[in-house]
Amino acid sequence: MKRFALRDRTDRLDAVTQYEDIVRILATQEFPWDITQALSFALFRTYAVPSIGVLLHDTGEFTARPQKRYDDTVLILDAILEHGMASTAGRAALRRMNQMHGAYDISNDDMRYVLSTFVVTPVRWLAEFGWRALTPHEVTAWTHYYRAMGRHMGIQDIPGTYEDFVTLLDDYEAKHFAFDTRSRAVADATLELLTTFPPSNLAPKPLVTLFARTLMEDALLDAFHYPRPSSLSRKLFRSALWLRGRFVRYALSPRETPLFGREGSNLRTYPQGFDVEKLGTFPKGCPVHHHRPAAATPTAEPEAAPPRQGTAST
Repeated sequence: MKRFALRDRTDRLDAVTQYEDIVRILATQEFPWDITQALSFALFRTYAVPSIGVLLHDTGEFTARPQKRYDDTVLILDAILEHGMASTAGRAALRRMNQMHGAYDISNDDMRYVLSTFVVTPVRWLAEFGWRALTPHEVTAWTHYYRAMGRHMGIQDIPGTYEDFVTLLDDYEAKHFAFDTRSRAVADATLELLTTFPPSNLAPKPLVTLFARTLMEDALLDAFHYPRPSSLSRKLFRSALWLRGRFVRYALSPRETPLFGREGSNLRTYPQGFDVEKLGTFPKGCPVHHHRPAAATPTAEPEAAPPRQGTAST
């Protein structure tokens, strides 16, 4: 295929009605590595909001079992992406996600913020590091995909446009980013996990964590009390990512077959396969009470569905 063949394909699809098809092409063929990295950083930045980071810490999952927590997140979102929100597997994954969120006292504002990180962070990442930026048409489809996801999660007052999501994210972070030792512990555990993923596992851990910090803005670093990297470090590592994008653009052909999250080499918890409905946690109660209104009951709660079987790569 020609280098822009997949972009031409997304251009022919309707961004309002065929957003799932467009996002599937973007995430599994056009930018599988970039979007995986961007979504990982999207989740990482949510830890800097104490109402989120503290809750994640107190569940114990992110500090005691970060690999399993990572794998569960990837596999649940992957089932929705691969099969569609209306499919049997997609409904099972959405239901599992809603069950986990529903066990905790999470405000609608925090849920909207987390959703905004999934909308905005990949678009910004690709604009800076991707072999090309998303087209306005693709940004519209990307936004509609996560608006639909938010509706299935019962999130209220979802922003209507990408620009609205940008405003929400930037304003929320400016207001709520703050230091908390428990949020920092979740961030530390996540960075430690990052150092075990190939090829990072071949490099010294301080170098890997420095690389990660060069991708964080000062406000995010300050929220974790992480030292700010030197301007030279930022330029070096960010230039390396930019050069990777140029290599992909000029030296590689488009991926002809999709690469789904379940096929990723970083997944190590389920070498014998998995049931979507058994992924994640099954808490009996919320360990943290914020005394704020929780997100509303999902407006499109998935119907009962048999578990999907899959195989996770090791």
